[in-house]
Amino acid sequence: MSRDLALNAIKLQPTPRPGHTEYSVATYHKKLLAAELPNYQGSAEDTRAFHRLWHYDFLWGVNDGPINWGKQGRVTDMGHADYAEGGSDRREAKPCPFTDPEEVYAFDPAREYGVPEHRELVRFYENWYQSMQAANPDQLCTMGYYKTIISGCIQTFGWDMLLLAAAEPERFAVVLKRFADYTAHYVRAQAECSAEVFIQHDDFVWTSGPFLHPHYYRQNIIPHYAEFWRILHRAGKKVLFCSDGTFTEFMPDLAAAGADGFIFEPSNDFEWVVRNFGRTHCLIGSAVDCRTMTFGSWEQVKAEMDRTHALAKSCRGLIWAVGNHIPANVPVDICRQYMAYLKTLWKL
Repeated sequence: MSRDLALNAIKLQPTPRPGHTEYSVATYHKKLLAAELPNYQGSAEDTRAFHRLWHYDFLWGVNDGPINWGKQGRVTDMGHADYAEGGSDRREAKPCPFTDPEEVYAFDPAREYGVPEHRELVRFYENWYQSMQAANPDQLCTMGYYKTIISGCIQTFGWDMLLLAAAEPERFAVVLKRFADYTAHYVRAQAECSAEVFIQHDDFVWTSGPFLHPHYYRQNIIPHYAEFWRILHRAGKKVLFCSDGTFTEFMPDLAAAGADGFIFEPSNDFEWVVRNFGRTHCLIGSAVDCRTMTFGSWEQVKAEMDRTHALAKSCRGLIWAVGNHIPANVPVDICRQYMAYLKTLWKL
């Protein structure tokens, strides 16, 4: 494991092997951690020990700042399905506080939630980043922002009201710009911090692909990303774009807008992404699907690993990760076989 290895992969510089990260494991898969770590207690040191054992080089991290939207103004709680072991994170939906699209068109996140003072926000982010990196010295920690545009609208309006408002595309575009302007304030603050890498997260598509007309994305969403990334590039940051769902058709647009890499799940064809961007962009993902690990055989998981390993040879900067996460219902034996075989592939 090596912080430098991950940073070199993002910069498309030579590395002895692909970088490695996983999502959710150390937080949710307690049975795996107990199987892997003697005397597991759930401590921060246990988490670090697991990262060392599994050769993590990179830790996905974003921070939306000190303001809790739900305490400051209106948000829509759509509930939460079972993800953690035993369904401890299950939460029922609550009524949406918006009852008419006109309320959406009038909404301004800066007015609703407030805007932190710039210097205070810079200090907040720098302190957060330094604490994360100090706690994880062997991995590359990142800055980033989660509720960029569409993800911000989802949290505020919920899907139903968002889609109703999108039926008037020109008026909805004004709302999107307000969210973009709000996000830009946080981007400018993070640009002044010492982290080398920034993750721009926005769940702007579905598993089936875009839920708005593709031209609408290119006219009213991706240009805002480009504005953020110009700020970050001027500050010397590398930018990784991250979204759930299938966004391969927009990868050329995102690359033109300034993305230095993509964080994506297996609904995006891994081979296509490698063939089109493996030589020019950092890729964080793989052909290994958590659904295969959960419901398939070891032979099927191994085949996806072999496919990823073969395609990795065409990548200048790859950080290997199972998509979309390794949740608590993935069998422990499969997880341990997965990591043992990955070590074999990499001769670790």
